[in-house]
Amino acid sequence: MPTHRGGNLSGLSLQEFVLVGFEGELETRVLLFAVFLVLYVVTVLGNLTMIMVITLDVRLHSPMYFFLKNLSFLDLCYASVIAPKALVDFFSSTKIITFTNCATQFFFFSLLATTETFLLVTMAYDRFMAICSPLHYPVTMCPSACTRLVLGTYCGGCLNSIVQTSLTFSLPFCSSHHINHFFCDVPPLLQIACTNTALNELLLFGLCGLIIVGTTLIVLVSYGYITVTILRMRSGTGRHKVFSTCGSHMTVVSLFYGTLFVMYAQPGAVRSMEQGKVVSIFYTLVIPMLNPLIYSLRNKDVKEALQRLGQKHTVV
Repeated sequence: MPTHRGGNLSGLSLQEFVLVGFEGELETRVLLFAVFLVLYVVTVLGNLTMIMVITLDVRLHSPMYFFLKNLSFLDLCYASVIAPKALVDFFSSTKIITFTNCATQFFFFSLLATTETFLLVTMAYDRFMAICSPLHYPVTMCPSACTRLVLGTYCGGCLNSIVQTSLTFSLPFCSSHHINHFFCDVPPLLQIACTNTALNELLLFGLCGLIIVGTTLIVLVSYGYITVTILRMRSGTGRHKVFSTCGSHMTVVSLFYGTLFVMYAQPGAVRSMEQGKVVSIFYTLVIPMLNPLIYSLRNKDVKEALQRLGQKHTVV
């Protein structure tokens, strides 16, 4: 087994990397381990609960909750790609990850992150059709159409992931095998490549910027029309319900897109990888944990479904 002493590689294969992660005294690592563990456990429980409630409650079998269930599934997988390995590495003496596992982790991370970006746009489109064109909504957002939209988000995520993974892991890594991060990501991998990475950086920021900025504009335009339609509503109760639902979605979009934009679509925004690690915690663990809380706490239908499920469990 290769060893890692004093920050140097001893017998490390060319097919292996070392994830530096968060360095510090034992007390610091214990604290960070506890934070990561709590975030991950809450993420798993929260998203599993959302999936279960939406699946079991017939009243939530609508396009909006179909997309929300898929969002919870993505968040669950998204955090699980990163957190378990990061938790193990807090007390590992080697922190080694093979080239294949690193590429696999990055592929699924990129796939799930990009898919979630497209899914949030799909959810905005769903709200736009429901509020601005209610008569056409049942036909436009029929079950088959919703399924095709979700499959389309995965296809878009897979395409971006294939491009990013193939470009990144075709680079030669000969200057260092220490990845200054707690998971395999493009920015720290580009830092240890021993070749000119200008093209990779251009494609990274260009493609990610196009996806993030493009989808953000679509969401903003959709909610612009939604806002105008809501303001024309005569019923104050109806306006409040719609604002509550749309407000939850906009909160999720702002948090997720904001952190991704800082990290991937704005060159120089993150001045060091230490700052990058902190930003990464937000979109890999904090946001997936917050999403089910945001939707459940601000959504009356979900809270009522949770109460009904709790009452059935009590009766049984």
